[in-house]
Amino acid sequence: MAYKVTIYTDGACSGNPGPGGWGAILMYNDYKKEISGFNKNTTNNIMEITAVLEAVKLLKVESEIIIYSDSAYVVNAFNQKWIYNWQKNNWKTADKKDVKNKELWEELFNVLSKHKFEFIKVKGHSDNEYNNRCDYLATNEIKINVKQGE
Repeated sequence: MAYKVTIYTDGACSGNPGPGGWGAILMYNDYKKEISGFNKNTTNNIMEITAVLEAVKLLKVESEIIIYSDSAYVVNAFNQKWIYNWQKNNWKTADKKDVKNKELWEELFNVLSKHKFEFIKVKGHSDNEYNNRCDYLATNEIKINVKQGE
């Protein structure tokens, strides 16, 4: 029997590249776990991927996951099958360029392969309480890790 887990994620970057944060909420029945992290020199896309990756890595057993993200980059990579084509083409894009953030995509692909999963795109900075909370977790990581005036 697989666990049914809902995950919300968000990434943020102050400057692109610049200091970045990510946040995620994992929900199983009535249980909620919030996680977040910081990278002092990164991009928004890296933080978006990292949020999903770190959340899924916490799942110790095979699960049915619904992942909500406001990142078209992350959602489309799976829903439009980009990642499967990248993998099949030795991590090259349709125009034969190297896939950006290949190592993160590979790791995410590998951790997700143990689960049944679905990605759902949510509107960012809207009225979704969990997306807003993830945004807060991500942006707060930047606030608490970057000293004012640096």
